[in-house]
Amino acid sequence: MVLIIPACERGRGGGHLSRSLLLLKNLQFKGFDTYLWIPEALKEDFIQRFKDFFKTVNRLQILSRREELEGRDWKLIILDRFRISRKEFALWSSLKRHSGAVLVGIDEGGPCRKNFDFLIDLLPGISRHRPNFTAPALLHLPKNRRSIEGAVGDAAGHAGPERPLRVLISFGVEDSAGLGIIAARSIVKNYSLLIPNFSLPEITLIAPIPPEKPIAGVEIKRKIPHLMEHLAEYDLFITHFGLGAFEAVYARLPVMLLHPTRYHKRLAKNAGFITLSFASLRLCVSSLCENSSEIAKRYGLEDDQKEDISSFIAGLKLHAPAVCPACGGEARRSVLARFPEETYRCCHRCGIIFLARLKPPPFEYGREYFFEQYKKQYGKTYLEDFPNLLEMARRRLGHIQNISQRHKGHSKRSLLDIGCAYGPFMAAAAEAGFAPMGLEPCEDAARYVTEELGFPCRQGFFPQALKGAEPGLEGPFDLITLWYVVEHFKEPGQMLREIHGLLKEGGLLAFSTPSFSGISGRKSLKNFLEASPADHWTIWSPRICKRVLKRHGFRLRKIVITGHHPERFPLFGRFVESRFVKAHSAGSGKEGLLYRLLLLLSRLLRLGDGFEAYAVKVNTKKYR
Repeated sequence: MVLIIPACERGRGGGHLSRSLLLLKNLQFKGFDTYLWIPEALKEDFIQRFKDFFKTVNRLQILSRREELEGRDWKLIILDRFRISRKEFALWSSLKRHSGAVLVGIDEGGPCRKNFDFLIDLLPGISRHRPNFTAPALLHLPKNRRSIEGAVGDAAGHAGPERPLRVLISFGVEDSAGLGIIAARSIVKNYSLLIPNFSLPEITLIAPIPPEKPIAGVEIKRKIPHLMEHLAEYDLFITHFGLGAFEAVYARLPVMLLHPTRYHKRLAKNAGFITLSFASLRLCVSSLCENSSEIAKRYGLEDDQKEDISSFIAGLKLHAPAVCPACGGEARRSVLARFPEETYRCCHRCGIIFLARLKPPPFEYGREYFFEQYKKQYGKTYLEDFPNLLEMARRRLGHIQNISQRHKGHSKRSLLDIGCAYGPFMAAAAEAGFAPMGLEPCEDAARYVTEELGFPCRQGFFPQALKGAEPGLEGPFDLITLWYVVEHFKEPGQMLREIHGLLKEGGLLAFSTPSFSGISGRKSLKNFLEASPADHWTIWSPRICKRVLKRHGFRLRKIVITGHHPERFPLFGRFVESRFVKAHSAGSGKEGLLYRLLLLLSRLLRLGDGFEAYAVKVNTKKYR
């Protein structure tokens, strides 16, 4: 179920509202159960204004009262409101909490802009809080376009015999400032300044409120049905910053803007448009064409449109948790960072950072994940790196042996390694006296563990893959490990509850994961999050780890900081990196003094970009 909330008040122009209506129509056509929110006080006026449009909609579903919103399984709430107030945003936030819906803001410019799950700017804005992406190419764009040859020919002055310059002036469905009339009179008055390739201009003015007196040389119309499909018939379009300006750019029509407010002027300047003035009338059409071409190139409006906003939304598979997936707490209102398909939030209670995505991550845990992708990151494949991973596993087992109190006599302790890959930790654990079992989604890796290493391994995802396991392999376990796996779970809280149930009383949980409190996260959290893999749904830190584990029945016994990178230190890191790389490329393997000093500092201040956690299962009721 989709709910669309448009800017339907008078004085807001027609762009937001017409776009919302078209989105409603297209989503319904694609099979979505789509509703429109129109406040009861505005409903009668709204229906009267758009009665012709309603004839084209198969089923118009309008909600006007708050009680009509409740009890519905909303999946997506789209707000195209121009500027939403904090009070109104609180209403939609409460609806999100109760239904789990995802809040998407389109061209939002209000004080709550930074609080949306996802922000899409179809028109380029100037807000300090950046959107997930800006995409004028997703606008509902005209089908009719000027040919490239025709546009360039006119621009170069090769249009043939002298003919009138066809000028279209339109400032939307309201034009309450009367800018269209001002623009028409200015051009008529200053027509001698126009380029010599054309004779006197033929001016068409769309004026919702016509002037009291006719304007000589200007044809005045109240409206032109399907205006954007007629843009290609003109040589010049004069309007304000908005949908029409980008529709004209896509139609390869030169554009000049006149600004109703300073804000519109700033938007136009940011996007690169030319402003209408007496001086700008001296510009030849070739300059205007070049300007429109530059804007088209900047915003991906050169090629034919492949999808619009309705097609884009219909293809989404959204994931945006309503509460913290680790502890169930409320997320902080402000978003930490946005990227084209990702939004990062922070939990107000436990402090963990969690990810919302527009689409699933482009990853499959197949053989290439451990070979091609692994080699790109580490310079060798996973199996080529097996000896190094084995040594790392032995070090981790040393910590486990020091903490665990369950070793009695010569009986082997049971181990479940979740996300075991090709089994280096299982091999080291068998050496240390454990009876290991693996769980791995990659079919090739699971087969390698079973056939080459000789350990039982089930192929699939935790915990579903454990169902129906052979007797003795379904638990309970003395030790459960997840090495760089916990961040791949969308619901780590549920994962910890499952593990708690699979461990014996006093059993040990051990895992490793990246840390946002390391040197990379402290240097630039935004850059750290941008570089985070697309399938890392949560990002932890040692301090957060203790809180989350305690909540799910574990007592944290040990934290080991890993991933120390002196070359990532600000200021001095670049010198370390160049010297370190040079030394190793020469084969010396020696680390400089600066490298060793920064490494010591990183260890003393616990600035590694990863950590390992070792925790014991405790009696949940007693511990809480």
